[in-house]
Amino acid sequence: MKKIFLIISLILLNLNQAKTIKDSLYIPTDFHARFFDDCDACGCAAGNGSSGFESLLNPQFIGIKYFAQHYKAKENLFVKDLTQDQYFNTIQLWGKIPLTKKLSVYASLPFHFHEKKTLQGDIKINGIGDINLMGIYQLVNSKENIHQLNGGIGVKVPLGKFDEKGISGVNPSFQLGTGSWDYQMVLNYKFQKNKVAVLLNTDYTIKTENKKYYRFGNQWNYAATGFYKILSNDRIIFSGKAGLQGEVYDKNKQFDEVLPNTAGSALYGKLGFEASYKKFSLGSEVMLPAYSNLAGGDIEAKSRFSIFLNFGI
Repeated sequence: MKKIFLIISLILLNLNQAKTIKDSLYIPTDFHARFFDDCDACGCAAGNGSSGFESLLNPQFIGIKYFAQHYKAKENLFVKDLTQDQYFNTIQLWGKIPLTKKLSVYASLPFHFHEKKTLQGDIKINGIGDINLMGIYQLVNSKENIHQLNGGIGVKVPLGKFDEKGISGVNPSFQLGTGSWDYQMVLNYKFQKNKVAVLLNTDYTIKTENKKYYRFGNQWNYAATGFYKILSNDRIIFSGKAGLQGEVYDKNKQFDEVLPNTAGSALYGKLGFEASYKKFSLGSEVMLPAYSNLAGGDIEAKSRFSIFLNFGI
């Protein structure tokens, strides 16, 4: 938590400093929506949840993002209480690059550093995760950009290490990668008018069996987020956002046998902001669970935090 407070303090300090600069700035004229963002439910590698799909500013970008998750889990089968803290941390490079007026390519490369605390001592893993590649196409764009609908399909390439020993724990998603080629479908709707924007997002991931004959359950994510432009002038744009985000995932399988206590769902409330300065955009959000039923109650979602810095291209 100390790290989170430090990061938030640095963000606020940077925003205050930005207001005193007198240079002319590049500012987008209205709301934009970045389309796809992958991270994970119940573990940043094996799940395929999300820390949020959308961004107001710089819809074509390259950038870096930090995403943290905290869960409570059972220490072992003989303990009823959720005593084990599990921390999933990810730093990812990502970008959305236009190919034509309506077609863009999205890509992300994560680096994970996870930790769980057990009675036998802390267990840590770190390394490169699975890369995501996606094509995004603008299906509908109404007059004055009030309504916009985008769709995308993509693939997750198994670069991250899958450790077969890890699936024997309470949370089999304590991994750097799934070890499998997974396929994604995404749909995004945006409404914007004046200072208000609303984004509705949904995506579905089909997961396949890896070389160890293990298959993580398919996952459906959905989110509804409202934005309000609090400040907009010739120097900066600052917008607040709030919304709900849900995740539902199916049971895992090994040797085509269904594994118990591996399905689940969670619903989060989220609150955050985004700000732009020249071609740079900065955003952050905090997510807290409104509902959590993970792994048959053996895992409980606690909190999520993310922060990103993008450069518009």
